[in-house]
Amino acid sequence: MLYLIHAFDKTDHLQTRMDNRPEHVAYLKSFGEKLHAAGPTLDAAENMNGSLVILDLADLAEAEAFAANDPYAKAGLFEKVIIQPWKKVLP
Repeated sequence: MLYLIHAFDKTDHLQTRMDNRPEHVAYLKSFGEKLHAAGPTLDAAENMNGSLVILDLADLAEAEAFAANDPYAKAGLFEKVIIQPWKKVLP
């Protein structure tokens, strides 16, 4: 099942994001073909302010484990994380 993980950064934590970015990207890449899409969300000034990841995982527990083990989460970057099942329709 596809899961959408939408994480919202804490205010004024851009340096935390930048400091942990290499580990975060490596973590994402470790999921190989399970990773369908990933990237930062942006504010009106195009500053990074969150993350959106879509992964093909077995169940909600695996999606929660992914989110908890993300280097960004471990560094305390996120204010809130929403995990939802997602159904791809197009393209």
